Amino acid sequence: MANHPEREKAPKSPHTLEETGLEAVLMRDILLKTMFRRSLTNLVDIAKALAVVPPLAQELIDVARGDNLIETLGARGASTTSALRYQLTEGGRARALDALTQSEYYGALPVPLDQFWKQTAKQQIGDAVISQERLEKSMSHLVLPAGMLDKLGPAVNSGRSVLLYGPPGTGKSSISNGIRDALGDNIYVPQFLEYGGQVISVYDPIVHTLAKTSVDNPNALRRAGATHDARYVLCRRPSVMTGGELTLDMLDLNYNKVSRTYQAPLQLKATGGVFIIDDLGRQSEPPQALINRWIVPMEASFDILSLQSGQKFMVPFDTLVIFSTNFAPTEMFDGAALRRIYYKIKVDNPNRDDFIKVFVKTSRHYKIKPDEGILTYLLKEKYPERDNQFANYHAPFLIDQVLSICDYEGLPKQLTPELIDRAWENLFLEE
Repeated sequence: MANHPEREKAPKSPHTLEETGLEAVLMRDILLKTMFRRSLTNLVDIAKALAVVPPLAQELIDVARGDNLIETLGARGASTTSALRYQLTEGGRARALDALTQSEYYGALPVPLDQFWKQTAKQQIGDAVISQERLEKSMSHLVLPAGMLDKLGPAVNSGRSVLLYGPPGTGKSSISNGIRDALGDNIYVPQFLEYGGQVISVYDPIVHTLAKTSVDNPNALRRAGATHDARYVLCRRPSVMTGGELTLDMLDLNYNKVSRTYQAPLQLKATGGVFIIDDLGRQSEPPQALINRWIVPMEASFDILSLQSGQKFMVPFDTLVIFSTNFAPTEMFDGAALRRIYYKIKVDNPNRDDFIKVFVKTSRHYKIKPDEGILTYLLKEKYPERDNQFANYHAPFLIDQVLSICDYEGLPKQLTPELIDRAWENLFLEE
Protein backbone atom coordinates (compact mmCIF):
# COMPACT_ATOMS: atom_id res chain seq x y z
CA MET A 1 0.00 0.00 0.00
CA ALA A 2 1.33 3.45 -0.93
CA ASN A 3 2.31 5.82 1.83
CA HIS A 4 0.28 9.00 2.30
CA PRO A 5 2.46 11.42 4.31
CA GLU A 6 -0.27 14.06 4.53
CA ARG A 7 -2.73 11.55 5.93
CA GLU A 8 -0.16 10.29 8.42
CA LYS A 9 0.46 13.78 9.81
CA ALA A 10 -3.19 14.86 9.65
CA PRO A 11 -4.59 16.06 13.00
CA LYS A 12 -7.29 13.67 14.19
CA SER A 13 -10.79 15.08 14.30
CA PRO A 14 -12.15 15.37 17.87
CA HIS A 15 -15.37 13.44 18.46
CA THR A 16 -16.12 14.54 22.01
CA LEU A 17 -16.03 17.91 23.74
CA GLU A 18 -13.17 16.68 25.91
CA GLU A 19 -11.06 15.82 22.87
CA THR A 20 -11.19 19.43 21.61
CA GLY A 21 -9.01 20.43 24.57
CA LEU A 22 -11.11 23.57 25.13
CA GLU A 23 -13.00 24.83 28.16
CA ALA A 24 -16.70 24.01 28.03
CA VAL A 25 -17.83 27.61 28.64
CA LEU A 26 -15.61 28.92 25.81
CA MET A 27 -17.07 26.39 23.35
CA ARG A 28 -20.62 27.05 24.50
CA ASP A 29 -20.21 30.81 24.07
CA ILE A 30 -18.68 30.41 20.59
CA LEU A 31 -21.67 28.21 19.66
CA LEU A 32 -24.16 30.83 20.89
CA LYS A 33 -22.35 33.72 19.18
CA THR A 34 -22.09 31.77 15.91
CA MET A 35 -25.77 30.85 15.89
CA PHE A 36 -26.67 34.46 16.76
CA ARG A 37 -24.42 36.19 14.21
CA ARG A 38 -25.11 33.77 11.35
CA SER A 39 -28.75 32.91 12.15
CA LEU A 40 -28.03 29.17 12.06
CA THR A 41 -30.67 26.60 12.99
CA ASN A 42 -29.56 23.39 11.26
CA LEU A 43 -27.17 20.92 12.94
CA VAL A 44 -25.09 20.34 9.80
CA ASP A 45 -24.69 24.08 9.20
CA ILE A 46 -23.75 24.65 12.83
CA ALA A 47 -21.17 21.85 12.73
CA LYS A 48 -19.66 23.25 9.54
CA ALA A 49 -19.46 26.75 11.00
CA LEU A 50 -17.74 25.41 14.14
CA ALA A 51 -15.42 23.20 12.01
CA VAL A 52 -16.38 20.05 13.95
CA VAL A 53 -18.18 16.78 13.17
CA PRO A 54 -21.99 16.84 13.64
CA PRO A 55 -22.01 14.48 16.68
CA LEU A 56 -19.70 16.87 18.53
CA ALA A 57 -21.85 19.86 17.56
CA GLN A 58 -24.89 17.93 18.78
CA GLU A 59 -23.19 17.29 22.12
CA LEU A 60 -22.44 20.98 22.47
CA ILE A 61 -26.04 21.92 21.56
CA ASP A 62 -27.31 19.47 24.18
CA VAL A 63 -25.16 21.13 26.82
CA ALA A 64 -26.59 24.54 25.90
CA ARG A 65 -30.12 23.11 25.89
CA GLY A 66 -29.51 21.83 29.40
CA ASP A 67 -28.65 25.41 30.40
CA ASN A 68 -31.88 26.66 28.74
CA LEU A 69 -29.88 28.67 26.20
CA ILE A 70 -31.07 26.76 23.10
CA GLU A 71 -34.49 25.33 22.29
CA THR A 72 -35.73 22.88 19.66
CA LEU A 73 -37.91 24.19 16.85
CA GLY A 74 -38.79 20.74 15.52
CA ALA A 75 -38.10 19.06 12.18
CA ARG A 76 -38.28 20.93 8.90
CA GLY A 77 -40.93 19.50 6.55
CA ALA A 78 -43.35 16.61 7.01
CA SER A 79 -40.79 13.81 7.13
CA THR A 80 -40.14 12.42 10.60
CA THR A 81 -36.53 11.83 9.54
CA SER A 82 -35.94 15.52 8.81
CA ALA A 83 -33.20 17.16 10.87
CA LEU A 84 -34.23 19.03 13.97
CA ARG A 85 -33.84 22.79 14.00
CA TYR A 86 -32.63 24.89 16.90
CA GLN A 87 -32.77 28.50 18.00
CA LEU A 88 -31.50 30.56 20.89
CA THR A 89 -33.83 31.13 23.80
CA GLU A 90 -34.25 34.62 25.21
CA GLY A 91 -31.62 33.72 27.78
CA GLY A 92 -29.41 32.33 25.01
CA ARG A 93 -29.60 35.58 23.04
CA ALA A 94 -28.76 37.55 26.18
CA ARG A 95 -25.77 35.30 26.85
CA ALA A 96 -24.63 35.60 23.21
CA LEU A 97 -24.76 39.41 23.39
CA ASP A 98 -22.88 39.40 26.70
CA ALA A 99 -20.24 37.07 25.27
CA LEU A 100 -19.86 39.32 22.20
CA THR A 101 -18.99 42.27 24.45
CA GLN A 102 -16.09 40.19 25.81
CA SER A 103 -14.95 38.95 22.39
CA GLU A 104 -16.46 39.40 18.93
CA TYR A 105 -14.98 36.07 17.85
CA TYR A 106 -17.34 33.42 16.49
CA GLY A 107 -16.99 30.58 13.99
CA ALA A 108 -14.52 27.70 13.93
CA LEU A 109 -13.48 26.43 17.33
CA PRO A 110 -9.83 27.32 17.97
CA VAL A 111 -7.04 24.79 18.48
CA PRO A 112 -5.52 24.76 22.00
CA LEU A 113 -1.85 25.75 22.03
CA ASP A 114 -0.70 22.42 23.48
CA GLN A 115 -2.33 20.54 20.57
CA PHE A 116 -0.64 22.90 18.10
CA TRP A 117 2.74 22.04 19.65
CA LYS A 118 2.08 18.35 18.96
CA GLN A 119 0.93 18.99 15.40
CA THR A 120 3.99 21.16 14.68
CA ALA A 121 6.26 18.31 15.80
CA LYS A 122 4.59 16.02 13.23
CA GLN A 123 5.29 18.31 10.28
CA GLN A 124 8.59 20.05 11.06
CA ILE A 125 10.40 22.12 8.45
CA GLY A 126 13.37 19.82 8.96
CA ASP A 127 11.28 16.95 7.57
CA ALA A 128 10.79 18.74 4.24
CA VAL A 129 13.83 17.28 2.53
CA ILE A 130 14.58 19.13 -0.69
CA SER A 131 16.24 17.00 -3.33
CA GLN A 132 18.92 18.32 -5.63
CA GLU A 133 16.55 17.84 -8.57
CA ARG A 134 13.75 19.86 -6.95
CA LEU A 135 16.07 22.71 -5.95
CA GLU A 136 17.54 22.87 -9.45
CA LYS A 137 14.03 23.00 -10.93
CA SER A 138 12.93 25.85 -8.64
CA MET A 139 16.08 27.80 -9.60
CA SER A 140 15.99 26.92 -13.32
CA HIS A 141 14.98 30.47 -14.30
CA LEU A 142 18.14 31.86 -12.66
CA VAL A 143 21.77 31.86 -13.73
CA LEU A 144 23.72 30.97 -10.60
CA PRO A 145 27.47 30.86 -10.05
CA ALA A 146 29.06 27.41 -10.21
CA GLY A 147 28.70 25.55 -6.91
CA MET A 148 25.95 27.82 -5.53
CA LEU A 149 23.30 25.06 -5.39
CA ASP A 150 25.79 22.78 -3.64
CA LYS A 151 25.92 25.36 -0.84
CA LEU A 152 22.21 26.12 -0.78
CA GLY A 153 20.96 22.51 -0.69
CA PRO A 154 22.53 21.44 2.62
CA ALA A 155 21.70 24.82 4.17
CA VAL A 156 18.00 24.54 3.33
CA ASN A 157 17.71 20.88 4.32
CA SER A 158 19.24 21.64 7.71
CA GLY A 159 16.26 23.83 8.61
CA ARG A 160 18.79 26.25 10.13
CA SER A 161 19.14 29.99 9.52
CA VAL A 162 20.73 31.18 6.27
CA LEU A 163 22.36 34.53 5.46
CA LEU A 164 22.61 35.52 1.79
CA TYR A 165 24.87 38.53 1.35
CA GLY A 166 26.49 40.35 -1.52
CA PRO A 167 26.15 43.40 -3.80
CA PRO A 168 22.69 44.66 -4.80
CA GLY A 169 21.08 43.17 -7.90
CA THR A 170 22.75 39.78 -7.68
CA GLY A 171 19.51 37.82 -7.32
CA LYS A 172 19.44 37.18 -3.55
CA SER A 173 15.70 37.81 -3.38
CA SER A 174 15.11 35.50 -6.36
CA ILE A 175 17.19 32.78 -4.70
CA SER A 176 15.10 33.16 -1.53
CA ASN A 177 11.93 32.75 -3.57
CA GLY A 178 13.40 29.71 -5.30
CA ILE A 179 14.07 28.09 -1.93
CA ARG A 180 10.48 28.75 -0.95
CA ASP A 181 9.18 27.20 -4.17
CA ALA A 182 11.33 24.09 -3.66
CA LEU A 183 9.36 23.21 -0.52
CA GLY A 184 6.82 21.11 -2.32
CA ASP A 185 4.82 19.36 0.43
CA ASN A 186 1.80 20.42 2.46
CA ILE A 187 1.14 20.94 6.16
CA TYR A 188 -1.91 21.54 8.35
CA VAL A 189 -2.34 25.12 9.55
CA PRO A 190 -4.75 25.98 12.39
CA GLN A 191 -7.35 28.57 11.53
CA PHE A 192 -7.25 29.88 15.10
CA LEU A 193 -5.32 29.11 18.28
CA GLU A 194 -6.47 29.36 21.88
CA TYR A 195 -4.41 30.19 24.92
CA GLY A 196 -5.74 31.33 28.30
CA GLY A 197 -9.20 31.77 26.83
CA GLN A 198 -7.87 34.16 24.16
CA VAL A 199 -8.29 33.50 20.43
CA ILE A 200 -5.34 34.04 18.07
CA SER A 201 -5.90 34.15 14.30
CA VAL A 202 -3.21 32.18 12.42
CA TYR A 203 -4.47 31.24 8.95
CA ASP A 204 -3.82 34.10 6.54
CA PRO A 205 -4.74 33.74 2.84
CA ILE A 206 -1.88 36.10 1.95
CA VAL A 207 0.65 33.78 3.59
CA HIS A 208 -1.03 30.39 3.27
CA THR A 209 -1.90 28.77 -0.06
CA LEU A 210 -4.58 26.11 0.20
CA ALA A 211 -3.57 22.68 -1.09
CA LYS A 212 -5.45 21.44 -4.15
CA THR A 213 -6.14 17.90 -2.95
CA SER A 214 -9.76 18.55 -2.01
CA VAL A 215 -10.49 19.83 -5.53
CA ASP A 216 -8.35 17.36 -7.44
CA ASN A 217 -9.68 14.28 -5.66
CA PRO A 218 -13.00 14.68 -3.83
CA ASN A 219 -12.96 10.97 -2.95
CA ALA A 220 -9.69 11.47 -1.08
CA LEU A 221 -11.31 14.32 0.80
CA ARG A 222 -14.18 12.10 1.89
CA ARG A 223 -11.79 9.41 3.06
CA ALA A 224 -9.73 11.91 4.98
CA GLY A 225 -12.81 13.63 6.38
CA ALA A 226 -13.20 11.09 9.17
CA THR A 227 -9.75 11.83 10.59
CA HIS A 228 -8.83 15.35 9.52
CA ASP A 229 -9.60 17.96 12.18
CA ALA A 230 -11.46 20.66 10.23
CA ARG A 231 -10.16 23.33 12.62
CA TYR A 232 -7.01 23.06 10.49
CA VAL A 233 -6.63 23.77 6.76
CA LEU A 234 -4.24 21.87 4.49
CA CYS A 235 -1.81 24.33 2.90
CA ARG A 236 1.51 24.43 1.11
CA ARG A 237 4.34 25.07 3.52
CA PRO A 238 3.95 28.78 4.25
CA SER A 239 6.28 31.51 3.12
CA VAL A 240 6.50 34.98 4.64
CA MET A 241 8.63 37.64 2.97
CA THR A 242 9.22 41.02 4.54
CA GLY A 243 11.66 43.77 3.69
CA GLY A 244 12.45 47.30 4.74
CA GLU A 245 9.02 47.68 6.34
CA LEU A 246 9.80 45.13 9.07
CA THR A 247 9.65 46.47 12.63
CA LEU A 248 10.06 44.68 15.94
CA ASP A 249 6.39 45.15 16.89
CA MET A 250 5.41 43.11 13.80
CA LEU A 251 6.98 40.13 15.58
CA ASP A 252 4.59 40.44 18.53
CA LEU A 253 0.92 39.52 18.89
CA ASN A 254 -1.35 42.20 17.42
CA TYR A 255 -4.39 42.85 19.63
CA ASN A 256 -7.56 44.10 17.95
CA LYS A 257 -9.41 46.27 20.47
CA VAL A 258 -12.66 46.10 18.49
CA SER A 259 -12.92 42.31 18.09
CA ARG A 260 -10.88 41.62 21.26
CA THR A 261 -8.91 38.93 19.46
CA TYR A 262 -5.24 38.58 18.50
CA GLN A 263 -3.52 38.34 15.14
CA ALA A 264 -0.53 36.00 15.07
CA PRO A 265 2.85 37.61 14.34
CA LEU A 266 4.67 36.88 11.09
CA GLN A 267 6.97 34.19 12.46
CA LEU A 268 4.05 32.24 13.96
CA LYS A 269 2.21 32.32 10.62
CA ALA A 270 5.41 30.98 9.02
CA THR A 271 5.53 27.92 11.31
CA GLY A 272 6.59 24.89 9.28
CA GLY A 273 7.75 27.08 6.41
CA VAL A 274 10.10 29.88 5.42
CA PHE A 275 10.51 33.39 6.80
CA ILE A 276 12.51 35.63 4.45
CA ILE A 277 13.87 38.94 5.77
CA ASP A 278 14.86 40.75 2.61
CA ASP A 279 16.96 43.93 2.42
CA LEU A 280 18.25 43.46 5.97
CA GLY A 281 19.85 46.72 7.07
CA ARG A 282 17.20 48.94 5.43
CA GLN A 283 14.68 48.63 8.27
CA SER A 284 14.10 51.41 10.75
CA GLU A 285 15.32 49.03 13.46
CA PRO A 286 19.08 48.43 13.76
CA PRO A 287 20.10 45.09 12.18
CA GLN A 288 21.67 43.96 15.45
CA ALA A 289 18.36 44.52 17.27
CA LEU A 290 16.50 42.41 14.71
CA ILE A 291 19.05 39.61 14.93
CA ASN A 292 18.93 39.72 18.74
CA ARG A 293 15.16 39.18 18.52
CA TRP A 294 15.81 35.92 16.64
CA ILE A 295 18.69 34.49 18.67
CA VAL A 296 16.66 32.56 21.26
CA PRO A 297 13.98 31.29 18.82
CA MET A 298 16.58 30.09 16.28
CA GLU A 299 18.56 28.19 18.91
CA ALA A 300 15.82 26.97 21.25
CA SER A 301 13.06 26.28 18.67
CA PHE A 302 10.50 28.25 20.66
CA ASP A 303 9.39 31.88 20.82
CA ILE A 304 7.87 33.87 23.67
CA LEU A 305 4.79 36.03 23.11
CA SER A 306 2.78 38.24 25.47
CA LEU A 307 -0.94 38.84 25.92
CA GLN A 308 -2.40 42.28 26.68
CA SER A 309 -2.44 41.28 30.34
CA GLY A 310 1.33 40.87 30.25
CA GLN A 311 1.09 37.10 30.56
CA LYS A 312 3.89 35.44 28.59
CA PHE A 313 3.71 32.05 26.93
CA MET A 314 5.78 29.89 24.60
CA VAL A 315 4.90 28.99 21.01
CA PRO A 316 6.82 26.67 18.67
CA PHE A 317 9.42 28.26 16.42
CA ASP A 318 9.81 25.87 13.51
CA THR A 319 10.83 28.15 10.68
CA LEU A 320 13.63 28.34 8.14
CA VAL A 321 14.83 31.94 8.50
CA ILE A 322 16.58 33.42 5.47
CA PHE A 323 18.30 36.79 5.86
CA SER A 324 19.24 38.68 2.70
CA THR A 325 21.39 41.81 2.73
CA ASN A 326 23.46 44.06 0.49
CA PHE A 327 25.62 45.18 3.41
CA ALA A 328 28.75 43.60 4.80
CA PRO A 329 27.61 41.26 7.63
CA THR A 330 30.60 42.16 9.84
CA GLU A 331 29.55 45.81 9.75
CA MET A 332 26.00 45.03 10.91
CA PHE A 333 26.39 42.25 13.50
CA ASP A 334 28.71 41.33 16.31
CA GLY A 335 30.52 38.00 16.38
CA ALA A 336 27.96 36.38 18.69
CA ALA A 337 25.12 37.10 16.26
CA LEU A 338 27.08 35.85 13.25
CA ARG A 339 27.92 32.63 15.09
CA ARG A 340 24.22 31.89 15.49
CA ILE A 341 23.55 32.14 11.77
CA TYR A 342 24.57 28.69 10.67
CA TYR A 343 24.99 29.20 6.92
CA LYS A 344 26.53 32.34 5.37
CA ILE A 345 26.50 32.32 1.58
CA LYS A 346 27.92 35.11 -0.55
CA VAL A 347 26.04 35.84 -3.77
CA ASP A 348 28.37 37.86 -5.98
CA ASN A 349 27.92 39.73 -9.23
CA PRO A 350 27.97 37.56 -12.37
CA ASN A 351 31.11 37.30 -14.44
CA ARG A 352 31.13 38.01 -18.18
CA ASP A 353 30.07 34.48 -19.19
CA ASP A 354 27.23 34.37 -16.65
CA PHE A 355 26.01 37.80 -17.78
CA ILE A 356 25.79 36.50 -21.35
CA LYS A 357 23.69 33.55 -20.12
CA VAL A 358 21.42 35.93 -18.19
CA PHE A 359 21.00 38.19 -21.21
CA VAL A 360 20.10 35.27 -23.51
CA LYS A 361 17.66 33.75 -21.00
CA THR A 362 16.04 37.14 -20.37
CA SER A 363 15.68 37.84 -24.10
CA ARG A 364 13.85 34.55 -24.56
CA HIS A 365 11.64 35.32 -21.60
CA TYR A 366 10.59 38.58 -23.27
CA LYS A 367 10.19 36.73 -26.59
CA ILE A 368 13.01 38.74 -28.13
CA LYS A 369 15.54 36.93 -30.30
CA PRO A 370 18.95 37.00 -28.56
CA ASP A 371 21.05 39.35 -30.65
CA GLU A 372 24.79 38.62 -30.79
CA GLY A 373 25.44 42.11 -32.21
CA ILE A 374 23.74 43.77 -29.22
CA LEU A 375 25.69 41.58 -26.80
CA THR A 376 28.93 42.55 -28.56
CA TYR A 377 27.93 46.23 -28.35
CA LEU A 378 27.25 45.95 -24.62
CA LEU A 379 30.42 44.05 -23.85
CA LYS A 380 32.78 46.16 -25.99
CA GLU A 381 31.22 49.62 -25.85
CA LYS A 382 29.05 50.03 -22.76
CA TYR A 383 30.42 47.89 -19.93
CA PRO A 384 34.04 49.04 -20.28
CA GLU A 385 32.70 52.47 -19.28
CA ARG A 386 31.65 50.83 -15.98
CA ASP A 387 34.78 48.78 -15.34
CA ASN A 388 32.94 45.69 -16.63
CA GLN A 389 30.80 45.52 -13.49
CA PHE A 390 27.89 43.21 -14.37
CA ALA A 391 24.72 42.57 -12.36
CA ASN A 392 21.88 40.10 -12.81
CA TYR A 393 19.25 42.83 -12.91
CA HIS A 394 20.88 44.68 -15.83
CA ALA A 395 19.51 42.47 -18.63
CA PRO A 396 15.83 42.57 -17.58
CA PHE A 397 16.13 46.29 -16.82
CA LEU A 398 17.55 47.17 -20.24
CA ILE A 399 15.23 44.92 -22.25
CA ASP A 400 12.14 46.09 -20.38
CA GLN A 401 13.11 49.74 -20.98
CA VAL A 402 13.70 49.13 -24.68
CA LEU A 403 10.33 47.41 -25.11
CA SER A 404 8.59 50.30 -23.34
CA ILE A 405 10.18 52.73 -25.82
CA CYS A 406 9.06 50.52 -28.72
CA ASP A 407 5.48 50.39 -27.41
CA TYR A 408 5.33 54.15 -26.94
CA GLU A 409 6.84 55.07 -30.31
CA GLY A 410 5.13 52.32 -32.30
CA LEU A 411 8.41 50.65 -33.23
CA PRO A 412 8.90 46.92 -33.92
CA LYS A 413 9.98 45.07 -30.77
CA GLN A 414 13.71 44.88 -31.28
CA LEU A 415 17.02 45.65 -29.65
CA THR A 416 19.24 48.22 -31.36
CA PRO A 417 22.34 50.10 -30.17
CA GLU A 418 20.38 53.36 -30.22
CA LEU A 419 17.60 51.96 -28.03
CA ILE A 420 20.14 50.33 -25.70
CA ASP A 421 21.82 53.75 -25.29
CA ARG A 422 18.51 55.32 -24.25
CA ALA A 423 17.81 52.54 -21.74
CA TRP A 424 21.40 52.72 -20.46
CA GLU A 425 20.81 56.34 -19.36
CA ASN A 426 18.23 55.07 -16.85
CA LEU A 427 20.42 52.23 -15.62
CA PHE A 428 23.15 54.44 -14.18
CA LEU A 429 23.20 57.91 -12.69
CA GLU A 430 25.98 60.29 -13.58
CA GLU A 431 27.79 61.71 -10.55
